[in-house]
Amino acid sequence: MKISIGNIFKGDKVIWMIFLFLCVISLIEVFSSSSSLTYNKASYWGPIVKHSLILAVGLVLMVIVQNIDCKYFKIATIFLLIFSVVTLFWVLIAGQTTNGAQRWVSFLGIQFQPSEIAKGAIVLAVAQIMSAMQTEEGTEEKTFGYVLTIAFPLMLLIVFENLSTALLIGVVVVGMMFYGRVSLRKIGKLVGCVAILGLAGLIFIMVVGKTDNEAADSRVSLTEQTEKKAGALDNIFHRAGTWKGRILKFVRNDDVAPENFDLDKDSQVGYSNIAIASSEIVGKGPGNSETRDMLPQAFSDFIYAIIIEELGLAGGVFVMFLYIFLLWRAGRIADRCENYFPSFLVMGLALLLVVQAMFNMMVAVGLAPVTGQPLPLISKGGTSSIINCVYIGAILSVSISAKKKSHAPVEA
Repeated sequence: MKISIGNIFKGDKVIWMIFLFLCVISLIEVFSSSSSLTYNKASYWGPIVKHSLILAVGLVLMVIVQNIDCKYFKIATIFLLIFSVVTLFWVLIAGQTTNGAQRWVSFLGIQFQPSEIAKGAIVLAVAQIMSAMQTEEGTEEKTFGYVLTIAFPLMLLIVFENLSTALLIGVVVVGMMFYGRVSLRKIGKLVGCVAILGLAGLIFIMVVGKTDNEAADSRVSLTEQTEKKAGALDNIFHRAGTWKGRILKFVRNDDVAPENFDLDKDSQVGYSNIAIASSEIVGKGPGNSETRDMLPQAFSDFIYAIIIEELGLAGGVFVMFLYIFLLWRAGRIADRCENYFPSFLVMGLALLLVVQAMFNMMVAVGLAPVTGQPLPLISKGGTSSIINCVYIGAILSVSISAKKKSHAPVEA
C-alpha cells in the first residue's frame, strides 16, 4: 500500500488538529520548563530530545491503533483487566517510589504506572457492559451492579497510593453511566454513598495522617512498642500525611504577607501563583519564564502555570478550550455511531483525558488541592504520554471504523 499523508492522518480531522496543537504546545513548554533537568543532567538538549522521542513513539502507536477496527478493542479488555490487577498488586507490594509515592513498576526495563493502564481497562469494560445491556428505556437494572463490580476493586487497589487517580476514575465512570442512561436514581444513590464515604475518609485522613511536624513530634513521645505499632500503620497509610497536608494548605484562607510566605514548604503553590500573577495577562513569551527554575515539577504537574506565565491569559484559555473541544468533538463522533460500544468507548476515553486536564488546571490556578496529575498530552511524561496517544488513536479508530447511524442505535 502506498504511504501518503492521507493514509496517516485518517479519521476525524478536528481530533487530529486538537492533538497536533497540544503536541506543539507540549514541545515548546516542556523545552522551556525543563531548565532544572538540563542543569541536573548537564545536557541542554537531552530532556526535550527524550520527550520528542516519546511523543514520536506515541504518534506511531496512535496511527497503528487508529487503523484497528474498533470492534476488536473488546478482545483486549479481559487481558488488560488481568494485567491491571496483577500489576496493581505488584506496585502495592514492591513498587518503586518517586516523590514519596509508590506508583511505578519496571517490566522488561520499562518503568510505568499500572494505574495508567487500569484507567483504560476500566473504560473498556464499562463500555462493554453498558453496550451489552441497553434497552429502549435505558440500561437493564443489573448494569449498575456489574459496572461497580468491575470498577470498584480496581479503584480500591489504586486509592492507597494514588487517591487523585482513583477519584478521576470515579468521576469518569459516573459520567459514562450518565451518558449510558443508567438509572438516575441509582447514580444519585451512588453519589450520596460516595459523599458519605468521602466524608468518612476525610475524617480518617485528618485523624490518622500526620504532617511532617506532627510525625516528628509523635516520634519523640512514643514508646518503642507503640512506635512499632504506629510504624506498621504508617506503612499501610503512609500517604495519609501527604493528603492531610495538601488538604490543610488548600482550606486555610489566612492572608499571608509575601515576605512571610514559606516558599520552602509551599514551593509548588507559591511559585505557581507567582508564575500566573507575573504573566500580566499578555504573557512573557515562549521561553521567558522566570519561575521555571524554582517551581518543582514545572515541566509536569505545574506546566499549566508556566503556560500562563509565558503565553498569557489567552494562552491558558486556548489550552483549556482545546480540551473542551476534544470532549465536544468526541460527543459528535459518539452521536454518529450506530452501535453502543464505540459510542460509550469514545466518550469514556474523552472524559478520561478531559477530566484529568481539568484537575491539573484547577490545581495550577489554586482551585483544587495539589493532586500530582499531569496535563495530558502536554506535560513531560513517559509511558503516560504514550498511553494518552493510544487513547486518541482509539477515538480516531471509532471515527473511522464505527458504523454510522442511519436509524435508532442497536448493539451488534
